[in-house]
This record gives sequence, structure tokens and C-alpha cells, in this order.
Amino acid sequence: MMYHHFAYIYDYLMKDVPYDKWVQFLHQSSITYGNGGKRVLDLACGTGEISYRLAQLGYHVTGVDLSEDMLAIAQEKMEAYGQNHALFVKQDMRSLHGFQPFDYIFICVDAINYLLTKEDVLATFQHVFEHLNDGGLLIFDVHSVYKVENLLKGNTFADNDDEISYIWNCFEGSYQHSVVHELTFFVRNGENYKRYDEDHEQRTFSVQEYKQMLVECRLSVLKVLTAFEHTPMDQAERIFFIARKEGK
Repeated sequence: MMYHHFAYIYDYLMKDVPYDKWVQFLHQSSITYGNGGKRVLDLACGTGEISYRLAQLGYHVTGVDLSEDMLAIAQEKMEAYGQNHALFVKQDMRSLHGFQPFDYIFICVDAINYLLTKEDVLATFQHVFEHLNDGGLLIFDVHSVYKVENLLKGNTFADNDDEISYIWNCFEGSYQHSVVHELTFFVRNGENYKRYDEDHEQRTFSVQEYKQMLVECRLSVLKVLTAFEHTPMDQAERIFFIARKEGK
């Protein structure tokens, strides 16, 4: 999915996301399970909130996203924090190409849920495998089946603010365990508000299906966990996977 107008209010709408905890989890996991390298690919990097935090920790960061608008914001943000060596590239995660291998590839904030078929997920995992050094890690998170079926579908979320207001409706998607996000947002433009509309579809798979797809792409599953939540796995909203490309 390629964000358009939504890219410019994304950070505002995501202001409550615990990015610092996210990056700390990625950093600690890299220390615990990784190969000691510092080359990171932030795949589907969005506006670079995770990218610049990783750069501040000393990682050599490349960001890839399908949205030019998101990438422009990420580049500006990285430069504002004095991290001028980062590289941002427009590519589709399903056809990743042209990079030297990385030590870590991160796909964060349910970006992988925009892949609507198993074929797309497998293609992404295969390209990840090809772009990892031996001992390199893939870490990603997804919406749980529980969240999609019980907390998103059929629900409406809204917020009314002086600068930006939105209505977010969630409908049954076209695939099993998928949801369509119908977004309408109003952005202050002088004395008036300008309306924008976007539809996004996401799909998730069961933990076992993701594990099977990782193994099919020769990635060893090291850990599946809920990370920030203290709930049973079957009631968690977000599931994290840590997988590794084993050496020959």
C-alpha cells in the first residue's frame, strides 16, 4: 500500500506508538541473537521514526518504502537529527533488489500486513533471505488474528482535534483475516478544513502460517512473542517474530 495525503499526517496519528520501546526491543534482540554487525535495513520504513532512532544507536541504516512522500519525510527527519549518511530508496518489499547484504532487516508497525496473499509474504521473505548476511536477523511484527477479528472489524475510531480530525471505519476485507480501513480525515487549512479519503486493506495469518512461510524461505524461527503486552498469546493484539539466516 502506498500512502498519499495520509503520509503528511501519519506522525500525528501515530503519536502514541511507543517507538522508543520498539527500538529498544530491536536493539536488545540484535545483541542477543544477531551476528554483531551494524548494517540495518528498515523495510517499509514509513516516515523514519524507527530509522533515525536506530541511527542514533550507531547502526548504519538504509530505509526502503513504496511511498515517495513517506521517504521524503524520513530523509528530512534523518537530516534534522544529524544522521546524513542514511540512504532512503523507493522499492517494493516483494521485489527487493540491488543492495549489499544486511545484518538486520526490520519490518515494523504491522507493515507486513499490507501483503494480502501468501505468495506476497513468501516473495518478501525470500528477498529478505537473499539480502541477509549469515547470522543475520529478520524481525517483524503483525496484527494478530484475534485483533483483526475481534477489535478491528466492524468498529469505528474517531478523534476530533483543532488541527486534524479523523473517522476510521473498519470493514470485512476480501481475504480471510483481512480488514479494510476506510479513512476520512480533515486537516485545517487556514479558517477551513480540507477533507481527504483513503482506503487501506490489511491481512494477517496465524502464527503457525507465518512460521511455516519463514521455514520455507530457509529462515530459522528463533522466537515468537508479544513484546510489549502482558497478555496470553491468543489474546495479544500484536505478535513479534525473530528469525535468523543460519550460516553455511
